[in-house]
Amino acid sequence: MTTRPDAPLTASGLSVGYGAHTIIEGLDVGLPRGVFTVIVGPNACGKSTLLRTLARLLTPTAGSVELAGRDVRGFRSKEFARELTLLPQAVPVPEGITVADLVARGRFPHQGLLRQWSVEDEEAVRRAMVTTAVDDLRDRVVEDLSGGQRQRVLLAMALAQGTDVLLLDEPTTYLDITHQIEVLELCRDLRDAGRTVVAVLHDLHLAARYADHLIVMRDGALLAEGTPGDVLTPTLVEAAFGLRARVIADPESGSPLIVPLAGRAALAEPESPVLGVPAVDGGQVG
Repeated sequence: MTTRPDAPLTASGLSVGYGAHTIIEGLDVGLPRGVFTVIVGPNACGKSTLLRTLARLLTPTAGSVELAGRDVRGFRSKEFARELTLLPQAVPVPEGITVADLVARGRFPHQGLLRQWSVEDEEAVRRAMVTTAVDDLRDRVVEDLSGGQRQRVLLAMALAQGTDVLLLDEPTTYLDITHQIEVLELCRDLRDAGRTVVAVLHDLHLAARYADHLIVMRDGALLAEGTPGDVLTPTLVEAAFGLRARVIADPESGSPLIVPLAGRAALAEPESPVLGVPAVDGGQVG
């Protein structure tokens, strides 16, 4: 992969595993600045593992992760949390906590012995709740909310942290299609405001429609990256997902639309990322 001078967050030669089981091996990736990047791939291909490693929750067995050209291991915890936010799939929520109090926890990295709660913190919390449309829920107990409402509250907490790099692991989980689109439109708004946003998604159609930059993984390897229009070809979809499909233009957005072939004809055995579709810089897969 060609080094990206515009990538605030990069991984080089990254290998990660759990015990003796390797999930990711020798991965190089750079996440472009001020862009909405979406990571896709089949289940257990290493998407969430990559995000957790980029956020220092997992320690690689080899390779390194750099934020703004600096090895992430050299940051102090609060210092790192002021630069990068990760919203994981599952977030423990204290019993009885209200929406406003949970969102306010996003400001913890900005607190210290010499800096207590401020007007700036209050405004960051208010703005995050308004942006995610949960301000009217501020006095509700989080455990009493629906799954969709709770997910938007967690997004508000992540936004309140106020970092330039935002990592979202399946942020549309539990949301109906309307709220999925609201979250992805929000990701675009954050990109437009200058943030670097990275999300793991399962829905290829939504990924193709909203991503500026698409990363496709399989078996811990990078199959392809680039714009959705360059990356999502029938060959790539079959290699990554074992699905035979046509790729046509979405009549509304013009983005790639994946149309599976009918019945069992759609099912295929994914090719090896080594023998089938190689990782390419720029995304075009033949």
